[in-house]
Amino acid sequence: MSLSGKICIVTGASRGIGRGIALQLGEAGATVYITGRTLVARPGDPLGGSLTETASEIESRGGKCIPVQCDHSKDEEIAAFFERVKSEQNGRLDVLVNNAYAAVNAITEIREKPFWEQPLSIWDTVNNVGLRNHYICTVYAAKMMVPRKQGLIVNISSAGGLAYIFNVAYGIGKEAAQQKKMFERAETVEYAGKCIVALANDPNVMSKSGKVLMTPELGQEYNLRDIDGRVIDSMRRFNWLVARNPNTAWMQRWLPNFLRMPYWMFALRGSKF
Repeated sequence: MSLSGKICIVTGASRGIGRGIALQLGEAGATVYITGRTLVARPGDPLGGSLTETASEIESRGGKCIPVQCDHSKDEEIAAFFERVKSEQNGRLDVLVNNAYAAVNAITEIREKPFWEQPLSIWDTVNNVGLRNHYICTVYAAKMMVPRKQGLIVNISSAGGLAYIFNVAYGIGKEAAQQKKMFERAETVEYAGKCIVALANDPNVMSKSGKVLMTPELGQEYNLRDIDGRVIDSMRRFNWLVARNPNTAWMQRWLPNFLRMPYWMFALRGSKF
């Protein structure tokens, strides 16, 4: 699947899933604008990663990348960034991936406190560079896409978009050991990028508009494998659940892949995390 000639934006692409998505879009032939606060790697930064490192890897795979330092908590920087894209690309934008997020450290530090003992500021920390920023970027993107009557906007979320998982502001009430166990066989950060490339090539993509789409289910629909060759199971399927219990893992090979947990069971299971 090719995105040759397409103009894409991935916010928050210094590291993690944003970086993975940008790599896949660039590898598919798109010109990718990437944003984040870290333009050049800072010595001693425990998180690691930078826009220039992401851009270098995209270009090493034959893609084209334009890294732009942007603080997504500042409306004026967001506006200036989109104006730059509009000017440089003659008003064209084909794909926007809203991924910028700034609350990872904050929610980790307070993960064991109930929401009423957390600072009120956690709401803004979680949702300003997240929900609010996604909306602002979507507004600017729509102004470029609507006149051309085409475009794809993807908001990166989690299973929390389907059921309560953590706590009120976003939810991180479980312990780090539990988190590691839950995600130890998770997809790579580039798998979501493969899904977005597939969506951008789907002539019937509007049928998915406004929905919460799980990457493993998109992978099954588009016959995708992760970059390491694995077929990724959906956490809404029984075989995903049984595979994570040593006492029931043997059952996975015998369960049909189409069996899903009822929504109420998914929500109940999520409420325990």
